[in-house]
Amino acid sequence: MNIFSEIYGTYFRITAKLLEKELTDEKTVRETVMREGFKDTLLFLPQKLIPGSESTGLFKRTEDGKLQRITKNAPVKLLTGIQKSWLKAKLADPRIRLFMDEDVISALNEKLGNIPPLYREEQFRYTDRFADSDDYHDEEYISHFRTALKAVKRRSIVYIDFISGHGNHMRGIFVLLKLEYSPKNDKFRAYCYLLRNGRIKSSGIINIGRITEITDTGRVFRTPVSIDEYFQSRKCSEPAVIRVTTERSGVERFMMEFAAYEKHTVRDTQTGEYTVELWYDEQDETEVLIRLLSFGPVIEIMGPAHLREQARQRIRKQYEYIKNSDMNSTLEES
Repeated sequence: MNIFSEIYGTYFRITAKLLEKELTDEKTVRETVMREGFKDTLLFLPQKLIPGSESTGLFKRTEDGKLQRITKNAPVKLLTGIQKSWLKAKLADPRIRLFMDEDVISALNEKLGNIPPLYREEQFRYTDRFADSDDYHDEEYISHFRTALKAVKRRSIVYIDFISGHGNHMRGIFVLLKLEYSPKNDKFRAYCYLLRNGRIKSSGIINIGRITEITDTGRVFRTPVSIDEYFQSRKCSEPAVIRVTTERSGVERFMMEFAAYEKHTVRDTQTGEYTVELWYDEQDETEVLIRLLSFGPVIEIMGPAHLREQARQRIRKQYEYIKNSDMNSTLEES
């Protein structure tokens, strides 16, 4: 079911924004498309807007070379009932408070009136999510998140004091490249570079929930950085090699689970099984391993040796836990 029509997509949104003003010019059209669109949008959308052989006719050229919209009024966005219900549900999500103030949320709720939410959070039961999610109601967490988000947008240099995953107290000067939400952990994390004397020292990931202090230094990191190069530098040197069987739709589920990962896949035409080489961020190895083990006997970790050994130890530990639990239950019953 599509909740939002394609008229709320990027191309329509850019066009609607340009149509808000009665007059514009080619430079504004190209700059808006470049700023608001995808990498390749500039290759075709301006030609659709600027009068010419490929134009859709939304603008006409004036005598002084400006572009004038053909409509009398700016476009109006309309929402259907189901779209309003969806928005009502999103406003009830505590994570929305990371991006909006309470007064804005209250105003939107008031506008939506008595429209029922499309869904309620209590209607979902997550079976593959860690229980120690971030506290999205905590004011300090919200403040840290917003400072980090602002730093990403402005490429600001920030001072961060945080507790590492090993429980160590860490601090330093960072430039934040990207914020990411992990559905598996229900946490936000920041991809960043550690700086020394204004230069990149190393790369890392900081969970927003582990930050105890974050301060904008007021300086901007002006050295060009590429998020692609960042991830390339953190990629494991040897990929995980996974054999995926067709049992219980294993292939489809595996490809869906690791859709965002770089991988090379080979299909055995005789058995229908797949051998997948999976590249991942070395710092995420434990999370990748847990996600792999969640497939049970549907997959087999073929390599590298250290990853296979970690999987073997975890399975052995789980077996011992279940075995001891069964023994204790038997003793209690007797």
